[in-house]
Parts: sequence; C-alpha cells; structure tokens
Amino acid sequence: MSTMTETKATQPVNNNSSLGSRAFDTLNVVVLVGLALITVLPLLYVLAGSFAGEAEISSRPFFLWPEKFVTESYAYIFATDTFIRALLTTVVVTAVGTVVQLLLTFTMAYPLAKRYLPGRTLVLNLVIFTMVFSGGMIPTYLVVRDLGLLDSYWALILPLAINPFYLIIVKSFFQELPQALEEAARIDGCNEMGVFFKIVLPLSKPVIATFSLFYAVAIWNDYMSPLLYITDPGKWTLQILVRQLTSTDAATALSQMDRTWVPPEQGLKFAVVVIATLPILFFYPFLQKHFAKGVLIGSVKE
Repeated sequence: MSTMTETKATQPVNNNSSLGSRAFDTLNVVVLVGLALITVLPLLYVLAGSFAGEAEISSRPFFLWPEKFVTESYAYIFATDTFIRALLTTVVVTAVGTVVQLLLTFTMAYPLAKRYLPGRTLVLNLVIFTMVFSGGMIPTYLVVRDLGLLDSYWALILPLAINPFYLIIVKSFFQELPQALEEAARIDGCNEMGVFFKIVLPLSKPVIATFSLFYAVAIWNDYMSPLLYITDPGKWTLQILVRQLTSTDAATALSQMDRTWVPPEQGLKFAVVVIATLPILFFYPFLQKHFAKGVLIGSVKE
C-alpha cells in the first residue's frame, strides 16, 4: 500500500495539460463575458435612454447612465389610454392563452403517452408531420376568417394552441412517470381524470413551469397574429403599439393618443421597449428553480 502511494506521489505532473486547461478556461470566460456584454449592453442603453432627455439622446451616441434623469416619457405612457388598453389586452391574452395552451397540450400528451391507446401511432405521426409541413400564412388566415375569429382575441390563442414539439416533450415526460402510482390511484377508485389531475399534474410542476414560460413568452412577443387578425385599433396588443411607436410613422401614432403634450420622441420609444420587455423578465426568477430542471427532462424518444 505504501509502495503504491509513493509511486503516485513520485509521478510527474503534466504541466502542459494544466496550462492547456487554464488557457481553455480563460478562453471560455472571455467568450462568455463578451457574449454577455453583447446581450446586456443594448438593454442597458435602452433603459438609460428611456430616462434621458431628447438633447442628450441626440448628442450622445451611446451611454449607460443619463446625465439627468427625466421621467416624462413614462408619465406620458401611463397617462395614455391607448397604451394602458394595449398593455392590459396583452396581459389578459397572455394569461388566458397560456392556460388554454397548457391545458390543451397536457390533456393531449397524457393519452398519447399510453402505449395501449388505439390509433396512437397515427396521431403521433400526424403531430410530427405538422412539425415539418404547415399550411402557411394564407391558408391559416382563411381558416381563422371562416371560423369567425377575425378581430377576436381568440384568433391570437387558438391557431397556435398546441406546439407539436412541446407536445412530444411532455408526452415523453409522462411516459417516464412511475406507472405504479397511477395503478395505485385506480385501485383507490380514481378514474382517468382523477389520476391526471391528482397524480400526474402534481408530479409535473417543473414541466408546467417550463412550458408556461415558453408559451407566455411566445404569446407576449407575438406580432404577426395581431397584425393579421386584428384590424380594430382598440384591440391592439402591446407589440403592435410598440411597432407603431418605434416606426418612422411615430408622429401619427403619437397623435392617435390624443394628449395635449408630447414627450421626447426617442425617449418615448425607449420607454415603450422597456415596458414591453420587463414583465417577462420579472416573472422568470419565480420560475427559475423549475425551469432548469424542466428543460432537461422529457427527452424526445419513443
């Protein structure tokens, strides 16, 4: 035993390997810090610009701290009925749409996780087919129109209610749950709905948190759906209003708000972008503990 210990102690240390490892770690740190700066600096600039005056924004091409804090852009926004209505519309559509999409995705994934389900393979193949081929913009618009969903908030929720990729991940996760728990619940008198809501869903909190975030972000940031299906300005979502305010036609959008005073135009654009971004960033920390686990489970397999 002592001979083996002495042999290990006298083995030469590979300095080249140690130097290479440190160089690799240093390179990783430099690359990651560079990517972080590329991501964070524009956000900090927009945030700083939302609190800056028009003269400072025009004279300073880039800054991370305004010389003088000005809040009139935010005061103007929150005193404007058009923006408040668009913000509330987006919040409600995101909340309702996330619940609907989660409910439809999970209730479809649960039976597909049962290998004894008749026609299961055919349905799964149809789901996979939609991942490769889609009808496109015009056929989807015609379907929404013929269903009478134009100028309806349901047009922003139902056409994309189930993401096939998310469905397959959730289905795979359900297949990994212990079947003994479901069998025990059935012996105790639970039907399939009772097993699903009392046994399966409580065990699926990481997946629910993960796809709640995915669906909510997708609905919140959705621009094309309201652009195609919503023609009433009173039903605009936040993304459409942000597009109007940040476009070259910002003066017209400002005039539609019927305010007697107008803040700096560039500061207003920055403030609108900040308000449109913060809600999703605010909710992420509350889901982070489930998110890290949820993105790694339910691998795609059959």
